[in-house]
Amino acid sequence: MTTMTETALAEFKMPDVGEGLTEAEILKWYVAPGDEVTDGQVVCEVETAKAAVELPIPFNGVVRELRFPEGTTVDVGQVIIAVDVSGGAGAVAAPEQVAVPEPAPAAAEPAAAQGEAEPTAPTGRQPVLVGYGVAESSTKRRARKAVPQRTDGPPAGARQAVQAELNGTGVPAAPPVAPAPPGTGTNGARPLAKPPVRKLAKDLGVDLATVVPSGPDGIITREDVHAAVAPAAESVTAPQPAQPAQATAPATAAPAPAAGTDARETRIPVKGVRKATAQAMVGSAFTAPHVTEFVTIDVTRTMKLVDELKQDKAFEGLRVNPLLLISKALLVAIKRNPDVNAAWDEPNQEIVQKHYVNLGIAAATPRGLIVPNIKDAHAKTLPELAASLGELVSTARAGKTSPGDMQGGTVTITNVGVFGVDTGTPILNPGESAILAVGAIKLQPWVHKGKVKPRQVTTLALSFDHRLVDGELGSKVLADVAAILERPKRLLTWA
Repeated sequence: MTTMTETALAEFKMPDVGEGLTEAEILKWYVAPGDEVTDGQVVCEVETAKAAVELPIPFNGVVRELRFPEGTTVDVGQVIIAVDVSGGAGAVAAPEQVAVPEPAPAAAEPAAAQGEAEPTAPTGRQPVLVGYGVAESSTKRRARKAVPQRTDGPPAGARQAVQAELNGTGVPAAPPVAPAPPGTGTNGARPLAKPPVRKLAKDLGVDLATVVPSGPDGIITREDVHAAVAPAAESVTAPQPAQPAQATAPATAAPAPAAGTDARETRIPVKGVRKATAQAMVGSAFTAPHVTEFVTIDVTRTMKLVDELKQDKAFEGLRVNPLLLISKALLVAIKRNPDVNAAWDEPNQEIVQKHYVNLGIAAATPRGLIVPNIKDAHAKTLPELAASLGELVSTARAGKTSPGDMQGGTVTITNVGVFGVDTGTPILNPGESAILAVGAIKLQPWVHKGKVKPRQVTTLALSFDHRLVDGELGSKVLADVAAILERPKRLLTWA
């Protein structure tokens, strides 16, 4: 995981934190160049295709270099941070060129450190290309940054000269003024922009130093780059023909709507959890033959039991809600119909029966949909199940769910009712046999004891893999869940 150089520089590589995953995105740096770190200290948070994970560093020393800024996806095995482990104080002066990577949250603390080496940083080197390290020996990277021109057209200086000839009304004066806008960096530091925005600027031939940023903390957005392209296109194309200027004007006006259309759109790179979820759902939908069945039931008695359990001392401090009893009902239904708890082994063409239930709970988080599961949920008492559900939900909301918590699930519950939705046709979590969707619980007119009365009603939907579960078995499982929720006393008689 680490390598040592002759100068006592220890390099920490991106580990495989997801059991076979090949890359991870750096979400946040907790340290900056010049900071002291100790063995076991968390230095950054990364997101894999399965979860967000904090990475501890395995040695003591002083941070010399952050190789990648926040938001960069890094392959497993690449060096992400370099630490001086020699114990000398003199080695901290060099890292001032490292402050160029863009971790905004760490900007406050490194600012003081940068001040000490300010005289040497501007004269010693030029800022490097985003995300590719800053070691003094990194001559290749300096060479790339030394030519920050567009690859599909003349250099910035040549463009200005051409513009000066075509339009002598001050066009060449714009480039010298543009690098000064606030947010492009202090003391001539390079503009702040994420890697996709830098690539867009490179493709369009836009010098980021001439772009006025509109994002938070002076970050250049895609819209800013497009806005910089439009005026440049007009200034170059409009003056070309002297006489047919008016005829050319409509032609130059044509690209404007395209730029405007782009400005009204936002492209979000799909990576991490969202990318893994998308791939898994496509694989599941087109691999497992899905069947979905529905049942609408009266859960008034279940809702009354929820209220009673909230007052029970055995559940003091625990999260008690309808999902708790729905989870228990599904576990009892699986116990009564164990064949539903299985998996399909495609290479061996076998059905693998599971004698345990790892109950998955679909959770919507800012990073996307995840499905952590409660290990051996079938063996838990109701209070233990309540404690596990509460921990699962709080951990998912905090973005701290570990990859291990999302592996090995057998069946899943997705509660779409929290969004006010009546029901749906959920897609199976890959490798699982069934998923139960729970709709919103609402007061509705219902025939109860021969009279129409307002009752608490919901709709359940069970999707299952038809290779594993036939219609009869799937119907029995769904009917058992419904029967328990209609009369929760069956939890005692059927369990």
